[in-house]
Amino acid sequence: MALVSIITPLYNSEKYISETIESVLSQSFGDWEMIIVDDCSTDSSFQIAFGYTKKDKRIKLFKNETNLGVAATRNHGLRMATGKYIAFIDSDDLWAENKLERQIAFMSENKLAFSYSKYCTFNSDDKNKRKVVRVPKKMTANKILGNTAIACLTVMVNKEMVGDFYMPLIKHTEDNCTWQNILSRGFTAYGIQEVLSLYRVTSNSLTSNKKNAAKLQWKTYREYYHFSLVKTLFYFIKYSINAVLRRL
Repeated sequence: MALVSIITPLYNSEKYISETIESVLSQSFGDWEMIIVDDCSTDSSFQIAFGYTKKDKRIKLFKNETNLGVAATRNHGLRMATGKYIAFIDSDDLWAENKLERQIAFMSENKLAFSYSKYCTFNSDDKNKRKVVRVPKKMTANKILGNTAIACLTVMVNKEMVGDFYMPLIKHTEDNCTWQNILSRGFTAYGIQEVLSLYRVTSNSLTSNKKNAAKLQWKTYREYYHFSLVKTLFYFIKYSINAVLRRL
């Protein structure tokens, strides 16, 4: 049983999955399992990941019978996770070499259930084109409704403290809804003010289209949380302001 279970949904990432796995293999902390779940890729992603399972037994590969989407695919991984801590990295993102070590130490020393960190966005075609995304020092269940600063690839959750959790089966903002659900159990999330992860921005990245991301956030308020129009406007304004501030 590993101390950290890393959940990686995989779908048509043949260009990047090797680099993502290598960033996990390069971690200064080694007591982990990487659970990769392929969501019926149509390229060579599965074959590439399978090759790594032969090189390192900590890497475990599974495949969905049908294409289910990222939330259900992450949930598949969560059901098989054995670690005390849960971390996430998508199949095109990267971690700093000390990501796990730094985050585990931070959580252990402060007896925390949930942590996250600053991260960098980087252009897939130009890795030197980076932008640091700032994050608040802490996040509560109420504050997160108007702030989507917690990026999935930066999250670490102490499962022994928070209990089981899964992502809602929606096609947008499923990660932020998950964090809100965890925090609504009475926990506070704390942010490490260091860049520990790198988020790849591609032409296909949902969040690279700010207008589309805003539309989906509005939809989340109305259809997932079932907020009234007034309450939706209140949190949407907060969301918009925070989205600007963290990139200044």
